[in-house]
Order: sequence, then structure tokens, then C-alpha cells
Amino acid sequence: MTTPASSGSAVDVDRSDPSGRSWVDRAVAAVEADARRSADTHLLTYPLPPEWGVDLYLKDESTHPTGSLKHRLARSLFLYGLCSGQILEGSTVVESSSGSTAVSEAYFARMLGLPFVAVMPATTSPEKIELIEFYGGRCSFVKDPTDIYDEARRIAAECGGHYLDQFTNAERATDWRGNNNIAESIFGQLERERHPVPEWVVVGAGTGGTSATIGRYVRYRRLPTRLAVVDPEGSSFFPGWRDRDPGATTGRASRIEGIGRPRVEPSFVPTIVDRMVRVPDAASLAAMRHLERTTGRRAGGSTGTNLWGAFSLVGEMVAAGRQGSVVTLLCDGGERYAHTYYSDGWLAAQGLDLAPHTAVLDRFAATARWDPAP
Repeated sequence: MTTPASSGSAVDVDRSDPSGRSWVDRAVAAVEADARRSADTHLLTYPLPPEWGVDLYLKDESTHPTGSLKHRLARSLFLYGLCSGQILEGSTVVESSSGSTAVSEAYFARMLGLPFVAVMPATTSPEKIELIEFYGGRCSFVKDPTDIYDEARRIAAECGGHYLDQFTNAERATDWRGNNNIAESIFGQLERERHPVPEWVVVGAGTGGTSATIGRYVRYRRLPTRLAVVDPEGSSFFPGWRDRDPGATTGRASRIEGIGRPRVEPSFVPTIVDRMVRVPDAASLAAMRHLERTTGRRAGGSTGTNLWGAFSLVGEMVAAGRQGSVVTLLCDGGERYAHTYYSDGWLAAQGLDLAPHTAVLDRFAATARWDPAP
């Protein structure tokens, strides 16, 4: 017979679960083993005339096992959830995502034997939906892109699962001091280049996690490198940063998948951004296609946004007579956008005219002059 503790007496509550911890230990080991099996992504040189004195590099994140930059984020979010005691054996894992993050998360969920649900806008490319389902994930669609957060929370609560919440946890789940994060990888790969410390690193913002990691890393290492964030039209990050308004909203979904948001996400850290550039959607897609013509590599729209910003900075450096290097990201492969960004019919339906921006890019390639169309 158990005697109830008298008022004021100490009560020892033991919630340890050795069997549960054993599963978490195995899960963490599996995720870490995946990271070790995957060789670091390549840092590619973009062909610029040597007489310009500026080197441009593309960090090719499309070579991750799930084909995009988001593989790093998904791995970090799973480790964060596992080590925080939020992901347990049998947990249903839920995410709000426009595609690539969900693809990578579905991969890790399948690795750990966990159900996965992705909540996404109905406009997400069919190629990404197929990849999520290939990895065993289930897709739940919303008409209004701003509904993805509440719907993901609802599904997680309904099934007693865990909402990964990339838009809140991206900047806290990644160790920005090092531990083979993307910033440490970039600077390590540049060590033997002629300009080993880049003048600029150029990235887009979807969650804000990548820009937060790179911006914090360069400050921690006391490097003079500056961080430029490019933002597609209609996104809230640019006006939020410009006006110092963390509550800025546009209510619009970005046509450039993976970056741009209708609200300033909690993971976006504006204080470490040195410069922001708003890029028209047609310019992003023109730069994406320019990359294929120049290098033979097909990438997604967010890579085009990155390139447009990187080209503008290269042109600025050449005009000022400054030598140095610029680094940006090749975020994912173009095969995911065959029916959208690489379809002339889709461009026409969207009312996107790439010609003026293509002319800007062709002039830049021939002369280093950066003079974007109004």
C-alpha cells in the first residue's frame, strides 16, 4: 500500500525512459552517420574573364543526397528535435514547407521509420510533391499560403506528433560557430584560392537560417566578409529589413520556391545582414537560364535570384577597380522545375518576360557593366 506524501514533503518524480533513450541514441547515430557518408558539397568556379580580377564561386548544394541546400537544415532540425526530447520513437513529424525542406525531411523521417506530413501551398511544383511521396511522406495542401503554419500545428497536435517548425527553429538548430556548417565549409574550401576571404557571400532567405549561420560565423571568426541577402519580389524580408519592421507582411506567396515569405519569419536575423537586394522574378529566372547557357548546369529559381545579386556585386567591384571574390549558392537542381521555370508556357501564363533581364545579363557577361533594366 502506498502512503500519500504529507503536505510539504519532498516528492521524487522519475520520468526517465531507458528504452526511449536507447531509440533516440540510435536515431542520432543514424543521422550523424548520414552526414559522414555524404562528402561535402563542391565549390565551383563560375567562368568570369580573368582580367576582371574578381572570382565568383557557386557552392553546389544540389549534390546532397536529397538534392538541395535544405538537406543541411533538415538534418539539423531532426537532431534538434531528437536531442530536445521532442521526437520520440513512433512520432509523426510535421512540417510547413513549399517543397525542398519537406523533401529532405521526408528522407530523414523514412531513415528513422517515422511518419511524415508536409503542409504546403497548392501551387508547389509536382516534381517536389513526387519526391516527398517517394520518400514516404504525405502532402497536405492549403489554398492560402499563410495558412501553412496553423495547419501544420493542428495536424501535429491532432496526432500527438512533433511540428519541426523550420521557420522558427532554423537559426537555433544549426551550430553557427562551426561543426561543418555551410559557412565553415565555404571558408575552408577557399583557403588555397587567390582571394581566400570573399568580399561578399550572397544568399536568399526562406527561413533565414542560412543567412543567420553565415552572418554569425563571419563575426565569430572576425572576418571582413559582408553578407548580402537577395529577396524575390513580393517577399516581406526586404521591406522588413529596410524599414526595421519585424512585423512586416505582404500576404503574398513567392513564385521563387524556397525563398521569399509573406511574413518576416522568426529565424530571420536582420542585424547580421549588411545589404539586401530585391530581385524581380523575371530577373531570377533569366539568371537561372543564363547559368545553363554558360555552364550547362540547370538549377532552380532561387539560384537565379542568388546569381542576379552576385553579378550586381561583381559588376560593382569591377567598376571600382577592386579585386576579390564573391560566393553564392547553387541551391538545387533544375529538374524539379521542368514544368514551371523551364517551361515557356508557364512563363507566358505567369506574364513573365525574361528578355529585358536576359539583355542585362548578356551585356554584363561581355563588358562587366551592370545596368539592370528599370
